[in-house]
Amino acid sequence: MTEVATDLQTTPDTILAAGVAGGPTFEWVRTMFREDAASQFLGMTITHIEDGVCEGEFTVRPEMCNGHGNAQGGFLYSFADSLFAGACNAGGQAAVAAFNTMHYIAPGHLGDRVHGRAVQSDTWGRNGITDVEVAVDGHVIAQFRGTSRVVRMPGA
Repeated sequence: MTEVATDLQTTPDTILAAGVAGGPTFEWVRTMFREDAASQFLGMTITHIEDGVCEGEFTVRPEMCNGHGNAQGGFLYSFADSLFAGACNAGGQAAVAAFNTMHYIAPGHLGDRVHGRAVQSDTWGRNGITDVEVAVDGHVIAQFRGTSRVVRMPGA
């Protein structure tokens, strides 16, 4: 396996790209990502957020590869799940996953810069459906669909 020089993780101060999720509307989602050690471990950066939409990216590191030399599916799933959380929580309400699935279409590889975009397509009552497309160089490698449920805000 070829070594790829990457930052091993982001920090609470760098997970959100400069200028992303500013203002009082996104206070809850900023707090959520600041406390999200899993997303920080992935080394992901949130590059865009708005109500119902979250985009981000990360680089596949050696410890994220399986025995075939491909990005292990759990890391891709965790990335998609983090974007799902960003889209579901961007509106300022605490939301958690109720059910989700992932379809793997093509492999990711060591050194790939993986991009994802989550879009909340439907909401009803306290529920929502969010689709996440995961891609490398514009080619979709996985699709995630999640159902969310709005819950009581922590500390409320």
